[in-house]
Amino acid sequence: MRPVSMLQMWTALTTMLLLLAAAVAAATGATTHGGCLPSCGGVDIPYPFGIGPGCFREGFEVECINSGPVLAGTPLRVVQLTLDPDESQVMLPIGWQCYNVSDPDDTYKWDYGNTTMNKDGVYRISNTHNMLVVVGCNTVGYVASKRTEGGADANAFNTGCMSYCNNSASAQDGLCDGVGCCHVSIPPGLTDNYFNFREYDHSTMMEYSPCDYAFLVDRNNYTFRRSDLKMNTKRTSPVWLDWAIRGNSSISGDIPSCKQASKTDQYACVSTHSDCVDSTNGPGYNCKCSSGYQGDAYLPNGCTNINECANPAKYSCYGVCSDIEGGYKCDCPAGYQSRYPRTERCTQKFPLAAQISVGAIGGILVLAFLAFFFVLRKEKQRARDFYRKNGGLTLEKARTIKIYTRGDLKPVLKSTNVIGKGGFGEVYKGVVDGVIVAVKKPNGRSVLEKEQFPNEVTILSQVSHKNIVRLLGCCLEVDNPMLVYEFISKGSLEDNLHRADNKELLDLDVRLCILEDSAHGLAYMHSQTHNTILHGDVKPANILLDENFSPKIADFGISRLIAQGKDHTRNIIGDMSYMDPVYLQTGRLTDKSDVYSFGVVILELISRKRATHSDNNSLVRSFLECHQTGESMTELFDKEIATTGDLELLNKLVQIAVECLNLEADQRPSMTDVAGRLVTLHRSRNP
Repeated sequence: MRPVSMLQMWTALTTMLLLLAAAVAAATGATTHGGCLPSCGGVDIPYPFGIGPGCFREGFEVECINSGPVLAGTPLRVVQLTLDPDESQVMLPIGWQCYNVSDPDDTYKWDYGNTTMNKDGVYRISNTHNMLVVVGCNTVGYVASKRTEGGADANAFNTGCMSYCNNSASAQDGLCDGVGCCHVSIPPGLTDNYFNFREYDHSTMMEYSPCDYAFLVDRNNYTFRRSDLKMNTKRTSPVWLDWAIRGNSSISGDIPSCKQASKTDQYACVSTHSDCVDSTNGPGYNCKCSSGYQGDAYLPNGCTNINECANPAKYSCYGVCSDIEGGYKCDCPAGYQSRYPRTERCTQKFPLAAQISVGAIGGILVLAFLAFFFVLRKEKQRARDFYRKNGGLTLEKARTIKIYTRGDLKPVLKSTNVIGKGGFGEVYKGVVDGVIVAVKKPNGRSVLEKEQFPNEVTILSQVSHKNIVRLLGCCLEVDNPMLVYEFISKGSLEDNLHRADNKELLDLDVRLCILEDSAHGLAYMHSQTHNTILHGDVKPANILLDENFSPKIADFGISRLIAQGKDHTRNIIGDMSYMDPVYLQTGRLTDKSDVYSFGVVILELISRKRATHSDNNSLVRSFLECHQTGESMTELFDKEIATTGDLELLNKLVQIAVECLNLEADQRPSMTDVAGRLVTLHRSRNP
């Protein structure tokens, strides 16, 4: 045996001591952070989180896999880790079950999204940032929390909601209120990503809703789309987790508070200038740097002094700023004074003569103000009178309508901003509160309309449909209230069809979509609102197009709101070229009056010829005569779409228009029927 040198013995002993120290550090959660990765995949990894032995506290291990962080022992990708607030954002799987009505022995397949992220009890799912979303038709989904103490039930609580669909068109993009999609807040204390469902018969809806889905998600990170009814089951969603120093309750049952933990050798708040805060979501505690300090309170000397003077936007000082340990001083320079220079500017100390001069100037300004006050007082009183007369006290109670002042709209009401004029008044385009709007300034209204105005504006402001121009608010401080609408960029359908300088080509698919969506908007106003709302002036000039050529029905006159069961008779109003003959004769406006006008719009859209109220030149009569005699209508169609060869579809559109133009109002279809037939035509063209 070769003799062992003293150098070899010393090297071996040193190596054993280093290995022993690393083992002790890993067992106790202590770390020196020498050689620990500070980040992974662009995500900061602050202690108590860490990657590798000796770099993390027990329960806070993170692995760096494929250049990205995941919670140790799980496939859950970490998006963000922060110490203050004590949060982490991860991507969690969804829960789902899918039906198979063709195989009775295989009713459905499922995955309830269960994860093992919380085996050490560190995390709670944030109830302040997240919500539970359930997607599907005839679906009840819920999330369950595992019990943290003995009991007969499997879960401490369940919370969920029900989503119902009447048909494939029930669900609407952007709406998650119980039709196709529902959401609900979650309670604090939720520990697991685990979902379950109540089974319902899906045999009649497999085409559009074959599965049930449930998932937790950041409240600001999900918008429902109808396509989500066929969601990818591998989808993950961003979820915020509240973390805390809790210990492993499943092993020891010991989850200390700040008061208990501070008496043990496992106390996590080791930095000087650090404070302990009991967790607000579940048991346990967190460590924070004291006021005036920043950094990592879980590391020795991890909290360092903040130089407040280097960040004046956050730490204000209107004098001379001086940094001190744990805070800062703010004083006025020599010759200046302020009651509190952190919030009020320092002003020069004036001598008596200067003070007298300033007082004299101030007196003159006061007199000038009083002179202007008497001039302006009458104008303000007049504005208040208009406000009350126009129903301001009633509209103040409506949360869905914003009441603008004249000052808010004054920058918009310039002659250079006029984008439309007519018998009704003028329309201006401008920016209010950072939003591009259209302001409608009417010429005048009848006494009856003024009496109805507050209640009708309240109801119209609650109308929410993607194909109806949204009413944002009104200004009441003028004789005739001004209305503020969302601005629609591409102008009216009339402009796009007939304006000579318009270069936009409207192919058949675009025109079919315009008709289909416009019909949906009218059907919604007729039958899906609390109060039936009739338009009374349906025409291309009142159908606006956004940047995607999606139509939005405009100019639902305030006077056209009709309560259920009330008399619909009113003065004859509207464009004679599109007006229902029955309405002309009786003065009685009904939903079938809008159907007649929509029939004229169909003919104008497919012919690109103006509808005129004339005995010698009538677009309606030309089509009706060809339809009655069976003559070819090819010459009547717009050449841009007639050359596509789809004459059969154009003839079907004419057939719908003819039914809408029936002189027997009761024989006309409803707008809901028209919308359904247009959807069928569109699908047949694009199966």
